[in-house]
Amino acid sequence: MRKAATLHMFHSSTSGLRVERARLIDGTGAAPVDDAVLCVDETGVIAYAGPAAGAPAAVPGERVIDAGGRTVLPGFIDCHVHLGFAAGRPPGKRGEEDPVHLVFDTAARLRMTLDAGVTTARDLAGLPAGYRTAVETGRVDGPRIHTAVRVISHTGGHGDVRLPDGTDLSRGMAEFADSVDEVRLGVRRVLREGADLIKVCATGGMGSPYDQPDDEELLEEEIRAAVDEARRHGGKAVAAHAQGTGGILTALRAGVTSIEHGYGLDDQACDLAGEQGVFVVPTLSTVYAGIDKDAMPAYHYQKKVRWSGITKTNIARAIERGLRFAMGTDAAVGPHGRNLMELSYLVDLGMTPMDAIVAGTRTAAELLGVGERLGTLAPGKVADVVVCAGDPLTDIGVLGEPANIHYVIQQGVIRKAPPATS
Repeated sequence: MRKAATLHMFHSSTSGLRVERARLIDGTGAAPVDDAVLCVDETGVIAYAGPAAGAPAAVPGERVIDAGGRTVLPGFIDCHVHLGFAAGRPPGKRGEEDPVHLVFDTAARLRMTLDAGVTTARDLAGLPAGYRTAVETGRVDGPRIHTAVRVISHTGGHGDVRLPDGTDLSRGMAEFADSVDEVRLGVRRVLREGADLIKVCATGGMGSPYDQPDDEELLEEEIRAAVDEARRHGGKAVAAHAQGTGGILTALRAGVTSIEHGYGLDDQACDLAGEQGVFVVPTLSTVYAGIDKDAMPAYHYQKKVRWSGITKTNIARAIERGLRFAMGTDAAVGPHGRNLMELSYLVDLGMTPMDAIVAGTRTAAELLGVGERLGTLAPGKVADVVVCAGDPLTDIGVLGEPANIHYVIQQGVIRKAPPATS
């Protein structure tokens, strides 16, 4: 069994925090609590979350936020981002190449993502582990980071965006492996560089120039080798880039933790994913907000158009069948800083607003192996909290507009608040 991931704690302190007059959605799927109070102790851990009538008395010196009836939710978790790349500039496109500029641009994307209500993010290739440490130690504000560092791909596969002359446009995002032994070495290399999880390519993809989404990539025995290496090194999760049906089935048979994208999920794949309890991260933002004919190479645009309808049909069926969905956006393919629009797309394909919120909180935390500490608002949990305007249960779209995210609290520390009024 996969071990729970280490929860990276922040180097910060708080004098305690109290949120009053809140409408509480706790992330478990339970009915909201009106006139609720949330109390956070000086270590950034939730001490109370529930009706005001049962709340402890205010503590001298603690900061009080009057929610004024606004909705309080757990901090959201985006399980599939690429923070090292600008929106519309995923691997394979030339962009800003100055390494100093890249660092500052990435820091800005971290901040933008946090301000959107995402307090934890899983970066699935392109983000060195140093950014995780930079957030932990307070060098930069951003979501708590889990990173795969690089993706394991075969030559000519989804991770291969090298030009014919050998120029690598991915800035080293891919770890190439063309045999079982090379996969094992690749896993060991990314773990040496601080990876929290392993990502493998089971299929081709939309943005890669040499393949198609339904091309099959790593062989089942190669993916099994990655899963085994991850197990041997702390029981880490394995995420599979898997779009076409054949590669999805291969990844499932090989024992991966999550299917990323899953555009070709058919009934057989749904059966297998359900039996194994595998998570599905559908990254619907890539087909709702990630298509721009003028900004995309022709091959990329044509694949997107071909697959967008297929994706919506298959993901809607998988939602109806009750698979374990966790929220992920593939930000960089689509926009950064509008991550919670993904919840609207899940609802559009059949989820209830409450189920979509759970996908972005409790289930996402379970996928990352941090469900005991994150993902819901309950005593003993880390106080990652979002306060938003409006009622997301009647209009899930309010969460997708960053201006509606009035407060972002991370481990009890207020990271975003409304401007002070004079």
